Amino acid sequence: MSWLRALKETARSGLTVERRRLEPAVAARGALGLALVVGFALALFGPAVAVSSAFGAFQAAIATFQRSWRPRPTLALASGASLAVSTFLGYLTGAHTALFLALLLLWTFLSGLAWAAGPTAGIIASSNVAIMLVTVTLPTSVATAAGHAAVIFAGGVVQAALVVLLPVRRWGAQRDALADALAAEADYARRLRHDPVAPFDPVPLMTARNAAAVTPRQARTRPAELHGARGLAERIRPVLASLADPAVGVPEEGPERARVRELLAAAAEVLDAAAHAIRHGEPVALPPPALAALRTPDTGAILRGPSRRAALRLAALLGDVVETAEPRTETSDALRTRPTLPRLAPLVLAKMRAELRPGSPVLRHAVRVSAVTAAGYLLGTWLPFGHGYWAPMASVMVMRPDFSQTYARSVARFGGTLVGVALATAVVRSAHPGAYLSAALAVLCAFCMYLLMRTGYAAGQVFVSAYVVFLLGMAGAGLTQTVRERVLLTLLGGLLAMLSYAVYPAWETPRLRGRLADWLAAVGAYAAVVTARYAEPAGPASPDVREALLRTRAARVAWQEAVDRATHEPVRHRGLSHAAVEEAGHALAEFGRVAMLLEAHLPERGAPPLPAAATLAESLRRSTERGAKEVRERREPRWGDLRETVTAWSADPPDHFLLDKGAVLLLESLEELTTALTGARRSG
Repeated sequence: MSWLRALKETARSGLTVERRRLEPAVAARGALGLALVVGFALALFGPAVAVSSAFGAFQAAIATFQRSWRPRPTLALASGASLAVSTFLGYLTGAHTALFLALLLLWTFLSGLAWAAGPTAGIIASSNVAIMLVTVTLPTSVATAAGHAAVIFAGGVVQAALVVLLPVRRWGAQRDALADALAAEADYARRLRHDPVAPFDPVPLMTARNAAAVTPRQARTRPAELHGARGLAERIRPVLASLADPAVGVPEEGPERARVRELLAAAAEVLDAAAHAIRHGEPVALPPPALAALRTPDTGAILRGPSRRAALRLAALLGDVVETAEPRTETSDALRTRPTLPRLAPLVLAKMRAELRPGSPVLRHAVRVSAVTAAGYLLGTWLPFGHGYWAPMASVMVMRPDFSQTYARSVARFGGTLVGVALATAVVRSAHPGAYLSAALAVLCAFCMYLLMRTGYAAGQVFVSAYVVFLLGMAGAGLTQTVRERVLLTLLGGLLAMLSYAVYPAWETPRLRGRLADWLAAVGAYAAVVTARYAEPAGPASPDVREALLRTRAARVAWQEAVDRATHEPVRHRGLSHAAVEEAGHALAEFGRVAMLLEAHLPERGAPPLPAAATLAESLRRSTERGAKEVRERREPRWGDLRETVTAWSADPPDHFLLDKGAVLLLESLEELTTALTGARRSG
């Protein structure tokens, strides 16, 4: 993709306003916390302290909106405490340009590395640096700086307290994640009616798994209906695929296929009903036609063999889902815990240290953002506009580890700032609001930003810019600065951010082969573990199968995210064209689907072993490990070992309805992968 087209696509993305479900109650709670803090500080300590407290409460509320499964009060406290430390250190060094610049470089570099711990940590760390650039201009002494840091932390405490005292849709994020997983299963069942080999996106199941891990404090209050439905949803997926796939034995047309379609439609209705009940905390309302379809005795008369077993298994699992989704239902689902924040700190530091290596995109981001922020600070100080922090603040807030988000946010911030600053400055110059009216206008802008934050960065940025204008106007600062000067500084910060990615990029495109090789290795290991369980039957609930499946899902999602990021990058594809990416992804998805069918029919513990499966498992392991290495090295992957194993079975296949057929399908999928990569290598 050319640079011109890439800029056009990212600009369109940045200025897009999406239709999202608004949460006015949550936005009002955040604005209330901000109003309480600002009003109290303004009445007792004056405008300067009120500005500092406002930033603390404002940022703490934003932290509670992040996509995190940790308790919201904990996020607010962590945000307030980290911002207080950042601003106090900034206060201590603010009078000495060289010392403050050194601190800014260090703090921004660490905020860049914080993205290794996830987007929530990265966003909070980046916001801390941006707000520090504003607030260090306020105090005049160490004692005053300590006081400002204290009220910043107090703002986080107030927001945390309001989350506890005024709960809005408690456990809502976890409910949505689990409901989305069940709804995704329902959609999958409907698509299987028309396409028996339809693909399935594992992201909803992975999100639900992340949401299911709780802290010890959360474990004491988690609703019972959030305990076990996720595990059941994961077990339903291979059963649905097995029931629909013609490879299991149901013809593509005829009475058996009609019965399968009826069962899939009924399963979709039941899963949707369970998803609705979990999302809203209501009893499950099952549609009578779906129940009748699942309970009819015709299933045993129409379906035979593996398809009949899959239908009976599906009905049993759906019954468990309905029972689990009922409010106040107790289950025995194992509890997954996540570490508390103090115990999390060493893990985060370890992840950050792991990124201190050549080629790490997170390290490149940390270097970029620290260099750009320091350059923006020096340029903003040198230019005769005043309030030069607008340039580095814009840079640090728009920069992300990948190209598309950085450029999209740069355009969105400039557009939002242009509108927000113009409107706010017009209000200030025409109405000349005093301190209390400016505070009220700032709180109103904060409410609008909280309300529209998830609809797009540009929409939120309009109100953030106006919020800063009113807040600084409350302290009597910045009223003489023109719209033109503020917009120019914001434009400068955005241009520096965009230029840094062009000069020192971390393109995803050259790493696509590595991501594909990781997925191949993971899905190959999964298929090998599943096949080995036919030689050593341990039942469907084998822990090693489960762990291999989770690694496969993570590798597949990493591949999909890499492809999405590479799509809009202005670089030439180095060996993988768009067609090759699509074909290779389809081949490995098909390989994983066949392995999932084999998992759906794992023999029970104590069943007669199939010794031939051990040979297939070892062949799969060797072939995919070697194939992944060849993909990374840009060589043509070959599957000689697996082909020899499958060919040897032609005369004496193993006594199993699916194992022999599954081995052939696995080999065909890998050969499709070779075809895709061979064409890519020749065209590259």
